[in-house]
Amino acid sequence: MTQDRMPPLSDSEMTPEQAASLAALTNGPRGKIGGPFVPLLRSPELMNRLQHVGEYLRYHNSMGLRNSEFSVLIAARHWSQPFEWHIHSVIAKKEGVSEETIQSINEGTRPTHMSDDEGIIFDFLGELKSNQSVSDPTWKRAVTRFGEQGVVDMIAHFGYYSLLAMLMNAARTPLPDGVKSALVSMPAWD
Repeated sequence: MTQDRMPPLSDSEMTPEQAASLAALTNGPRGKIGGPFVPLLRSPELMNRLQHVGEYLRYHNSMGLRNSEFSVLIAARHWSQPFEWHIHSVIAKKEGVSEETIQSINEGTRPTHMSDDEGIIFDFLGELKSNQSVSDPTWKRAVTRFGEQGVVDMIAHFGYYSLLAMLMNAARTPLPDGVKSALVSMPAWD
C-alpha cells in the first residue's frame, strides 16, 4: 500500500484561507471534502477556482450528465485513476452508460455497443489524447451533435478530470476505506 502524501488536514493545521475554502466547498453541492479536494486544499485559491469549474462541469454542463460522466470515465482510465473511476463509474451507470461499455473502457478497449453520443465522445477524446488534435471529420461530427459549447465542455471535462487525476496520482490519494480499485491494471494507453 502506498502512503497518502497529502492526507486530510485537521482544523488546527489549516490556515484561515484553507478553512474558508473548505467552508465554501462543503456549503456547495458537494457537501463534503474528499478525493482531489484534500490535496487541493494545500492551494486554497486554486481549489476555490477549480471547484467552481468542476461544479459547472459536473452539475450544469451543456452535454448532459450521461455524456459528461462518459467523458470522465475516459479521463479516469487514461490516467489509471482509481478514486475518479470509483466515483464516476457508479454515476455513469446510474445515468445509463451500460455496464458492458464501462467494462470495455476499463479494459482499454473500444466499446462495441455505444450510443451515438458515446461514439462521438470516444472518437473525439481518443483523437485528442493520441494526436493532440482532432481531425476535421471528427470535429464536424461533434459540433453537429453538441454545438460549439458542447465541444468546449467535452474538452474541458477531459482537461479538468485529467488535472484532478494527475493530482491524486501524484499525491497518492487513497480510495475510501474498505474500497478496492475496480480498474484493470494496464500500461498507459499511449
